[in-house]
Amino acid sequence: MNQQNDNSSSQALNDVQLTALSRAVSGFSEDQLIWASGYLSGLSAHARHSVLDVSGALVQAEQPMLTVLYGTQTGNTKHEAQAFSNHIASKGAKTKLVNMSDYKPRKIKDETHLVVFVSTHGEGDAPDAAIELYEFLASKKAPRLTNLSYAIVGLGDTSYEFFCQTGKDFDSRLAALGARPIIARLDCDVDYNDDIASWSQSVTSLLIASLSPAEAANTLNNIPVNQQEKLPPENKYSKQNPFTAALLSCVKITGRGSVKDIQHAEISLEGSNLQYLPGDSLGVYFTNDGALAERVIRATGTTADALVTIKGETVSLKTALIEKRELTLSYPGFVKAYLAATKDAGLQAILDDKPALRTFLEERQIVDIVEQFPNTITAQDLIDALRPISPRLYSIASSQSEVDDEVHLTVAHIDYQAFGSRHQGGASGFLATRLDEGAKMKVFVENNMNFRLPTNPDTPIIMIGPGTGIAPFRAFMQEREALGAAGKNWLFFGNPSFTQDFLYQVEWQRYLKEGLLSKISLAFSRDQANKIYVQDRLLENGKEVYEWLEQGAHFYVCGDAMHMAKDVEKALLNIIQTHGSKSEQEAKHYVVDMRKTKRYQKDVY
Repeated sequence: MNQQNDNSSSQALNDVQLTALSRAVSGFSEDQLIWASGYLSGLSAHARHSVLDVSGALVQAEQPMLTVLYGTQTGNTKHEAQAFSNHIASKGAKTKLVNMSDYKPRKIKDETHLVVFVSTHGEGDAPDAAIELYEFLASKKAPRLTNLSYAIVGLGDTSYEFFCQTGKDFDSRLAALGARPIIARLDCDVDYNDDIASWSQSVTSLLIASLSPAEAANTLNNIPVNQQEKLPPENKYSKQNPFTAALLSCVKITGRGSVKDIQHAEISLEGSNLQYLPGDSLGVYFTNDGALAERVIRATGTTADALVTIKGETVSLKTALIEKRELTLSYPGFVKAYLAATKDAGLQAILDDKPALRTFLEERQIVDIVEQFPNTITAQDLIDALRPISPRLYSIASSQSEVDDEVHLTVAHIDYQAFGSRHQGGASGFLATRLDEGAKMKVFVENNMNFRLPTNPDTPIIMIGPGTGIAPFRAFMQEREALGAAGKNWLFFGNPSFTQDFLYQVEWQRYLKEGLLSKISLAFSRDQANKIYVQDRLLENGKEVYEWLEQGAHFYVCGDAMHMAKDVEKALLNIIQTHGSKSEQEAKHYVVDMRKTKRYQKDVY
């Protein structure tokens, strides 16, 4: 017993040392205490890991590297990965921020600390940037990763069936290869700011000791530089701090007989100094229809002037429903929360049947659910059951080289009759019917580094953009015209009818006449007995498409992710096999190489 006491006392601080340490850290903030913890751990690591070289000199062990990988189709995931990388680097960690499209999968065997940020698209699909690493980890070539500690953040949307599936897949595959999770995977819904902030603090506190430098810094300010890729300068305004813009106009550009209502919106960015590039998106915040809010209030037995609290702010229920809560998109989380508050047996039966729930949600907005299952619920419970309004992202349909301090959008106005009433999309209904010209709206630019024109203006491009997928290619042409780019341009466009749905027809015909547009291939599905789509036009022109690809053409796809984009990729693989005399496997490698060299880019939704 005495021997044990002696051993433990020899390892502890004496009274003088403990007093000195207490004085040294007095007044430290939480972040500084975390850093100091890592600093002291680094001193300990120095004693453990310093080794003698052949000459007998003391050599310091190299500071561990944290690799932060991100896989994104647009930009949100990149922003969050960058913010986390900066945060943990500021605590003394050595970090490397890498786009998955630039990461060599075999390098993962050399990693010791890894944090992954990845989004999910379509039916649980990985974003293009993540595909190569995603498939490698699932293959027989994947190495054992017993020396790897990792954390995963998945970004998604609970209104989709395969919520955060890519993040879940990365988590399960890394674990199966022997890697150890630092913390439980974080699955983020559209309102994720608070969740990621809390997660970031937790991961930092768990990681910082193992990432601290082996050779201690002299001062708290002697922090290693964060090693990460160069990023474009950020705009003053962002998703968290949107700019208050003015709607200049919003005009329907499909014919009276069209089955679609497509609107062309022009928005003033005057005074914002917001900059965007062709391929970027505009985030649009919107408010709900007041009549819709009143219907929800009636169905739930609440009152419009009842007070509710959202993140410390107290407002009336009606104000909250109009300005702060999602009322158009339906999602399982609302059904679960509404059921918990109302105990409705009919709703319970639907929730227990997953296929039925999926169909139920696809057909209904929030108002349809509460009107089908009217119940008395408190105003606060109702607000807590609903998720915050999330801005909608629209591919920008203009180039600032052409329109200066304006931004143009091509908006599909969702507008239909169901369950005895008119239904509209949240943002599309706001722009098309509830916002007058000159009225104010909140917007921000979302950079999309995965959808960019070639840096060489002589490079040919092939653009596949049916429906509103035409938007970024209008921006591409405006930009190339302004630059005097010599590269060839080929557009594949499709919609139901030539006379009703040829979006921006006059502009495309002018580009064709003047030679900026080298070729246009049109697919109007309902203008003949057999429906024709853009993928059919691709196959018809397969020989020439392959010739363009061999000349170095970049291949762009914008529009529907669920069907069109997949059908186009099948057509592309078919063309490469047929006209390139390649096997199926060789054609797949050809497409992978196109992705890696950023010659195959998609903006799909």
